[in-house]
Amino acid sequence: MATSSELEATVKALVQKGRGILAADESGPTIAKRFKTIGVESTEDNRRAYRGLLLSTPDLGQHVSGVILYEETLGQRADDGEPLPQLAARQGIVPGIKVDAGKIPLALAPGDEITLGLDGLAQRLQGYKQQGARFAKWRAVYNVSGTLPSRAAIEANAEALARYAAVCQELGVVPIVEPEVLIDGDHTIARCAEVTQEVLHEVFHALHRHHVVLEHMLLKPSMVVPGKTHARQSTPAEVAELTLRVLRRSVPAAVPSINFLSGGQSPAEATANLDALNRLGPQPWNLSFSYGRALQDPALQAWQGKSDQARQAQDALRKRARLNGAASEGKYDAAMETAEPR
Repeated sequence: MATSSELEATVKALVQKGRGILAADESGPTIAKRFKTIGVESTEDNRRAYRGLLLSTPDLGQHVSGVILYEETLGQRADDGEPLPQLAARQGIVPGIKVDAGKIPLALAPGDEITLGLDGLAQRLQGYKQQGARFAKWRAVYNVSGTLPSRAAIEANAEALARYAAVCQELGVVPIVEPEVLIDGDHTIARCAEVTQEVLHEVFHALHRHHVVLEHMLLKPSMVVPGKTHARQSTPAEVAELTLRVLRRSVPAAVPSINFLSGGQSPAEATANLDALNRLGPQPWNLSFSYGRALQDPALQAWQGKSDQARQAQDALRKRARLNGAASEGKYDAAMETAEPR
């Protein structure tokens, strides 16, 4: 299959109304923190059991079109010996892979950070593709204050995102470009909008410089929200209005889908905000989700590391996937949170 046809097929499989992406790509330290909240040790077997539980959730593919995996998970197998990426694919869920190597402080830019992982990326991607990965994800983070992020951070992270995306497309792997404007702090929603717009403008300038085909990528941005310690939190309608204003000013219509990250929002908040976005009418892009904690937390709390509670955990994941699927079509209602499953 030609590279362009391969990319088109993957985009088509990922971008479907009523379906979104499950982010299950927590690094070792991050998943250890999540497990600690339920008193479970982060061993390889426990991580394999948990992620196998997620991917084997019955009917998950009805609402989830893709899953972002961590490198370790890509090589793990279910109890019956089936590779976990194959388990996902059997449900109609496209396997993907996180390829960045985490963040470090940006030199000579106090308070800013830069993402690592470009060295050896092409070779790693070739191996991941052989293991079943059809798309990839790279996350850049932007701290927000009255002076942050600096221009240096905005430009450096945009360049890294574009270089990553170009390498992916050359190898027939669809890149998810994730510029995350962090929710930490007490900044206003207006400041978040200002930063997000500047970040997205720079990202798309860089993508253009590196000849990235916009039709063959997905964008995973944060919603425009106030800092989590700001005195006044915004309503879903306010979040939707400002988020769409920024996206219309910054994101070309050629991008097929915008799959938002949840970025510290509660499961219910992330769903309500996504629903509000989709209730504002048709947009140039599909608007859906690529949630980690906002999909997984209820399942994690239900599981508690106990094999006899796997069914409850899967029910919790399936419910959140169903509610976010409804939100991606503007059909969510808060009453669905307490309604009996269909």
